[in-house]
Amino acid sequence: MKKKVGILGGGLTGLTIASNLKCDYEILEKENECGGLCRSFQEKNFTFDIGGAHILYSKNKRILNYAKRLLDNNLILNKRNNKIYYKGIFIKYPYENGLGDLPPQDKFEALYYYLNSQNLKKPRNFYEWIYYTFGKGIAKQYLIPYNQKIWKFPLKKISLYWVERVPKPPSEDIIKSALGISTEGYLHQLYFYYPQKGGIQSLITVLKKKSKNIITNFNISKIIKNQNKWIVIDENDIKKEYDKLVSTIPLFDLISYLDNVPKRVKQAVNNLKFNSLITVMIGVKKENLMSYTAVYFPQPEYIFHRVAFPKNFSRYNAPVGQSSLMVEITTKYNSAIWKMSEREIIQKVINDLKKANILEKETQITFQKVCRIKYAYVIYDLNYLDNIKIIRQYFNKIRIALCGRFGEFEYLNMDQCIERGIKTADKINNNL
Repeated sequence: MKKKVGILGGGLTGLTIASNLKCDYEILEKENECGGLCRSFQEKNFTFDIGGAHILYSKNKRILNYAKRLLDNNLILNKRNNKIYYKGIFIKYPYENGLGDLPPQDKFEALYYYLNSQNLKKPRNFYEWIYYTFGKGIAKQYLIPYNQKIWKFPLKKISLYWVERVPKPPSEDIIKSALGISTEGYLHQLYFYYPQKGGIQSLITVLKKKSKNIITNFNISKIIKNQNKWIVIDENDIKKEYDKLVSTIPLFDLISYLDNVPKRVKQAVNNLKFNSLITVMIGVKKENLMSYTAVYFPQPEYIFHRVAFPKNFSRYNAPVGQSSLMVEITTKYNSAIWKMSEREIIQKVINDLKKANILEKETQITFQKVCRIKYAYVIYDLNYLDNIKIIRQYFNKIRIALCGRFGEFEYLNMDQCIERGIKTADKINNNL
């Protein structure tokens, strides 16, 4: 008898799992289209990635080649040209590779404290790790204010588990950089791929074609275990039955659909921390706005933490004679910023872009739109590992497989979501 797998969520992870399965399956997607954080918005010849600037890169060449094969000829290779806005100037990204662009006193402090940072005590949290790894100069000038801005959470309460994602620069690079000798950091993302047409959702479009049995607008209300079967019920009382269940949806939602969940498991899920994201899409009547791929803003007075320039990823992302900006704002769900009206957010963003000399006062705005995403960033607080251990033990016990950024509750990039999706599908295939 053939077994059937139910996949909750039709984002990048769910579609990757489906397209690699050798058994019957169904994808149950809450929204009217698949993609999750990897959706793109197209209107008036503009293309924006609604989850912020998405690019394809990976240290894992096998996974990168897999993604490249999916996009085939619809692919462009770009070189990163990111900047950091600091004291009215645009310095090279990452910050430690742009020290030569700094004013003399800042340059001295960055290098001096970096060379003496190893005298500090071993770090116990993310805040202390920044000082220990980069020194007080780089920490105070950029890394502390930027991370405070993006995480909206005390850095002293963020776990060292997070720091594995932050590359440590070689000492010679920092010294060379401070002396004005050109260096490059984060080499694994120095060159990146991007779809020529269609935005990052082009990847989703290809995976959808490789998949089948996708049910959209399926708003789950309940999940029940009946002997060896999983019954998934939607708000219209439509029932779906599966032998195996894989969840890529947020743990907060998944736990709400299940009955008889132990109190300690519910508490562990409620203890998890995350940030939401507001993206502002702007079109302007100017052919070449800026040559940068993205600019980072550590200053608290600017509402956004990053501004990307989609037309520099692909010329097809904006009409001829125009340019576009993708503005990213992290916030807490239901915070004052989250509750701002679309008009208020756009006006604040445009004012800040002009203040930072990204836009000129007379620049004509031709397009504007706001998108809000509840689940965007995973926060690794000091209790993360304890809570996630309880959660994973429970789902292993009831045999629901978790996969993806908010399914596993890990800050996974696109390449990692693809990798986890393939591994999950392989595991299911091997147990058929």
